Amino acid sequence: MQLRTLDSDDPRDVLRALRAAVLGAGPAVALGGPSGMPEDVPAGTAVVVTTSGSSGYPKSVALSRSALTSSALATAERIGSGSWLLALPGTYVAGVQVMVRALVAGRDPAILAGSFTPETFTAAASAMAASEGGRRVPTYTSLVPAQVQTLVDAGEADAAVAGAFASFEAVLVGGQALPPALAERAAALGARIVRTYGSTETSGGCVYDGVPLDGARLRIEDGEVQLAGPMLADGYIGDPERTADAFVRDGDGMRWYRTGDLGSVEGGMLRVTGRRDNVIVSGGVNVSLDRVEQTVRTLPGLAGAVVVPTADERWGAASVVVLSRAALAGRPEPELLDEARRIVGDAIGAPARPRELLVLDEVPLTSSGKPDRALLGRLLADEA
Repeated sequence: MQLRTLDSDDPRDVLRALRAAVLGAGPAVALGGPSGMPEDVPAGTAVVVTTSGSSGYPKSVALSRSALTSSALATAERIGSGSWLLALPGTYVAGVQVMVRALVAGRDPAILAGSFTPETFTAAASAMAASEGGRRVPTYTSLVPAQVQTLVDAGEADAAVAGAFASFEAVLVGGQALPPALAERAAALGARIVRTYGSTETSGGCVYDGVPLDGARLRIEDGEVQLAGPMLADGYIGDPERTADAFVRDGDGMRWYRTGDLGSVEGGMLRVTGRRDNVIVSGGVNVSLDRVEQTVRTLPGLAGAVVVPTADERWGAASVVVLSRAALAGRPEPELLDEARRIVGDAIGAPARPRELLVLDEVPLTSSGKPDRALLGRLLADEA
């Protein structure tokens, strides 16, 4: 199968390329890819999505037509079918899947014009209103938590924004965990949030509100969340060793993706508790920075705070809480740090207490809406 690297990130160009790759005869399309991508990929490949997430390690993930359409059909089976609004970058898997879901449903997606703001979102949502046979066509969209925060903050003061947010049959939210307090505020505005869990390697979210989509399977092996099903990627282009490490087969031949996430299944629902690799050793004690971050985010105003590791001469490693200047809300930094250290110490233990705060104008995000932990790590290294 021939592979075409798409140089444009214009969603209209991406949509045209996906229409040919997913519904037509191709060629396959490479999105966000580095130079030097191969000219050919295995038969059946539709899209190669290159992503580094928040770790900075680039991965070129090969997704087949079958994987993408299986995911889209399973989503429609779970939440319904209708019109989709693309409010995410089209070169990332969540944006790709919005377009694929729309194409599989026989519709073109609506595309949010310009930068994401409460005003552009409201205008795009309002323009989607349509009916068929006298019945309203349901609308859907997919967002990341930072976008939800933007809409909630605006919607609590602007009825038009709140109405637009509430007009969607379902709003899929993924990319990172949605803070419970933010989810409650969104629900109070009438928004119907569906929390999704997955990755590029699973064609986007394949676990909705803790329950796998039809066809997807979930297991916990040695504490690690692993996923299986027809929506799995074929692997990583040009990296057979990484492919073999991430995709494994069980005794029955079932192929599983090792997510690297820690979790458990409670009451039939998945609960993700952190990352295997987001652990520091501070004073000889293993500390999960995910647990520290979850605890810090319970403080008023710190739902968007990020906890990152840093070197420490005495303890070997420590953590830093990164927050926006607006999140301070006039509170003195020493007072807020003392409060964060207290609640973390009470919840997890003294070795887990963050060492300091790093206050920035804004917490940097990757283009997919996740905290840019790699950039924050470099900022801390430069300050050391």
